Amino acid sequence: MQSVQEFTVTKEHYTMQAALFVITKDVLAVITGGDHPHIGDVTAVAKGEEPQTVRYPSHDGRFHKDDFLSERLVKKVAPLVPGSLTVLAGVHVDHITKTQLIQAGPMIDELAQQVAAWLLAHPIQFSDAQYYGDDEQPS
Repeated sequence: MQSVQEFTVTKEHYTMQAALFVITKDVLAVITGGDHPHIGDVTAVAKGEEPQTVRYPSHDGRFHKDDFLSERLVKKVAPLVPGSLTVLAGVHVDHITKTQLIQAGPMIDELAQQVAAWLLAHPIQFSDAQYYGDDEQPS
């Protein structure tokens, strides 16, 4: 791994954080926070492709709704990543209030701005992987 960076935002009595892992030309972002951080969903996108999201089961037959966070971050950050971007998200605030719910959008936007600013200030340097040609094989 080339680098790991951490970013945080606190509003309305809870904190959301992003851990950013740069892996060659790819980026993994882990968004967690609240009282019970978890992995609620994963959103991934490769250059030239549409994002794909998988939501994991929560409780009572429901699915986590953390795709609200991961998909929002992907839209703002993916253009700055030369390879693929994968975002894991899981934020749970016990007995969340309407005000706290409303703040989730601005909080993830602020995290996305922090991540984007860091990526712009630290361009990802990488070399392309080498592959055998159709007429070559390992010796």
